[in-house]
Amino acid sequence: MERVRAWLGESQAYEALDDDPDDPTSPEERARTLGKTSKFEYVIFLLLGCAMLWSWNMFMACATYFQRRFAGDDFLLNNFQSLILASATLTNLTSAWYLSFRQDNANYPARICMSLIMNIVLSTILALSTIFFIMGPGSYIFVVLGCVLLSSWSTGLSQNGVFAYVNTFGGSCMQAVMTGQGIAGVLPAIAQIASVLLVPASNDLTASPKSAFIYFLTATFVSGACLFLFLGLLARQRTSTVTKIDTEAETHDLDASPDTTAAPNPRKSVSLWRLLSKLKYHSFSIWFCFFVTMAFPVFTQAITSVRSPVLNPPRFFSPDVFIPFGFLIWNLGDLLGRVLCGFERFQLTQPKLLALCSLARVAFIPLYFMCNVKGNGAVVESDLFYWAVGLTFGMTSGWVGSNAMMAAPACVDEGEREASGGFMGLCLVAGLASGSMASFLVLGA
Repeated sequence: MERVRAWLGESQAYEALDDDPDDPTSPEERARTLGKTSKFEYVIFLLLGCAMLWSWNMFMACATYFQRRFAGDDFLLNNFQSLILASATLTNLTSAWYLSFRQDNANYPARICMSLIMNIVLSTILALSTIFFIMGPGSYIFVVLGCVLLSSWSTGLSQNGVFAYVNTFGGSCMQAVMTGQGIAGVLPAIAQIASVLLVPASNDLTASPKSAFIYFLTATFVSGACLFLFLGLLARQRTSTVTKIDTEAETHDLDASPDTTAAPNPRKSVSLWRLLSKLKYHSFSIWFCFFVTMAFPVFTQAITSVRSPVLNPPRFFSPDVFIPFGFLIWNLGDLLGRVLCGFERFQLTQPKLLALCSLARVAFIPLYFMCNVKGNGAVVESDLFYWAVGLTFGMTSGWVGSNAMMAAPACVDEGEREASGGFMGLCLVAGLASGSMASFLVLGA
């Protein structure tokens, strides 16, 4: 039992920043100080990061099921993915922008709980729709897009709440959130590949209602488990706060000195311009990182194996398996980059270097064009080369994005940490939205 208590034992979430302008402590040293956390808190934020993007990946993983539901309408069959992507990114950006202006008296834990509850309800509705909502493609698209809009608003609530709330715990918990997002990208890709390989090549490859029901019900379970555990974390924090206040009160009475008890640091209402002035390199790094990253789904769905289909290659190299495997490779790289940030030797806290690393990722775009895009032939006749490009592109995305999010809290005052988390989340969403629209327009997907 002692081992369990030790594993779950709390450590100091962070040390207060000294507002003295003459303080010689560097942002790098403060970033290391902010990294202290307990394993229990780390696991909770890991699951919150996973739940944050699970609904988005759930829609992507069920693409073959939606093909079945929209098979009777050629327009919807060819454009439902674009409609989902546009609706999701624009709604997510709108919610992030709106919530960033509502800092006064913001209850970030309540926003997290509301997001999880919305995900539970929405994923349950979608699961039931696979069995009971028997309707045509024209009607079902409104059900799907309605769920996408609400799910994206829920994601905005989660991003604003989690990124703000986690900044009061430290860099390790921020890394946990980013790692959880990477896990949410890997698991649906694995499930999609498995579901395709289990079906003979001559059969219809669209997903059955039963498999879609399991997909959506899994999202309900993930969000429900996260809500239960997060409520446990809040209860634990309240208990810890009450104990700390009682201890300080006893010490105050014993010392009989009214000036020895420090006043709590009130939450500040911070303007976006103030945060931008302090986090200009961090915000640019996270925005441009995900702006460039959104080129990956466009290339991944357009690149096929260099093996000619005339030679009857193995099933693995057919597009219905090769393309999902490309997504899996990228997401594995993304997850690896996020995990590496948990080790101090791979952490980068210098803002200007972060910005340069983010800019350098543009070099992957011409590398993708050297692969077999839309079957037009490859400059480098190797699938291994394509997988290496995808793996490293994903790894740099996870590494740069996580480092930017982790380094930001050390560059603002203590009372500004929550606001800085919401601001960095806004920059992340802006990068995703602008990058997705630019990729589909410029790259012609």
